[in-house]
Amino acid sequence: MISINEKKLLGINGLGRIGKLSLWYHLISRKFDGVVINVGREVGKSLEDLVQTIITDSTYGSLQFFVNGRAGKPLNIEITDQEQQIITIDGFPIKVLSKERNPQNINWKDEGVRVVVDCTGKFLDPTIPATDPKGSILGHLNAGASKVICSAPFKMKNEPVGEPFPTLIYGINHTCFDPLHHNVISAASCTTTGLAHMMKPLLEDKETCNVLTASLSTVHAATNTQSVLDSVPSAGTKDLRKNRSVLNNIILSSTGAAKTLEKVIPQVIHFGFMADSIRIPTTTVSLIALNITFSSRMDENSMPYISGDYIRNIYKMAEKGNQNGLLFYSAKQNVSADLMGKPAAIVIEGNEIHTRTGFLKVPSEILAAAGIQNIQDINIPVTHAKIMGWYDNEFGSYVNCLGHLTEYVASHID
Repeated sequence: MISINEKKLLGINGLGRIGKLSLWYHLISRKFDGVVINVGREVGKSLEDLVQTIITDSTYGSLQFFVNGRAGKPLNIEITDQEQQIITIDGFPIKVLSKERNPQNINWKDEGVRVVVDCTGKFLDPTIPATDPKGSILGHLNAGASKVICSAPFKMKNEPVGEPFPTLIYGINHTCFDPLHHNVISAASCTTTGLAHMMKPLLEDKETCNVLTASLSTVHAATNTQSVLDSVPSAGTKDLRKNRSVLNNIILSSTGAAKTLEKVIPQVIHFGFMADSIRIPTTTVSLIALNITFSSRMDENSMPYISGDYIRNIYKMAEKGNQNGLLFYSAKQNVSADLMGKPAAIVIEGNEIHTRTGFLKVPSEILAAAGIQNIQDINIPVTHAKIMGWYDNEFGSYVNCLGHLTEYVASHID
């Protein structure tokens, strides 16, 4: 039985991809004593059917193999209280709630839950009142939670002044969490998480911090927002491509990753970012293709100071420095399957870092118009770089960073 008086419990709302894999993460991490997961409805014909849903996965295989490996000991899985819907996996208690879908009606207080991770993707506007009949992420607070983490970017029609609802990414700005003022937090998206860890070392280096412009394409695995087979779009649908079969197509899409990045690394606002997504028929692991242009200089031998080797060295140092365990540099020739489940926010593909330096010519008449007299035409070096970064958009990158953030928040509340 879960004793709410003795245990530190985590609440998870939603049993989709991120909710289920977050449960897996905390089962392995054990920084919480148990999990109360709100499914919001009955699953299958019995609690046994829900157990099967939890312990099997078409992408990562069975929970047993994921935790212990094929040669490891079997997991001890049992239903310890049928009436209270409590499952125990290797001594880790999981209580299942199935009655309520509106956050304000999920009685976290009685369950002994103080920190909730909302993984439904439904309640993305924290400015909506907690008592809204359609539900609001603020409802979790009314239901007894102290802190709520949303596993998706916020979508607010009118953003309030003072950032009462921050976006935090573990390893980037998670230490900005203020337990006195931050009750509802966004953990951004999988792509923003990978991108933030990709950009951080560049913006902290004195040579590559002078960014002129940047863009990215994420070659992204399929998600449940897409159609398995072609379907008829709903009324008012703007993007018809998401209704095309995910099994048979490369599908151009959009991503808000770059816009969300501005909330996490404000320096990005000064040069802007373009971003798009290319959905492909794989189940997980995505790739960021980052194109970035720097204001550069030449060295004493008239060679470009920013080279492919220079950028490789930046990432090698970041791997050993304050992004240790989150950013990895790889000199291997990887394919996406090699990164499945790897606990890395981003894996830099060292073989695919390329640079080219050109010159921006500024004619003397433009210099004169700017008040700079008696100067001939000048050539300003500009270096363009292309950098590839892998991230497991489900467990390895996003859920791991979300899990670390959740533990950090829980450790900083009274």
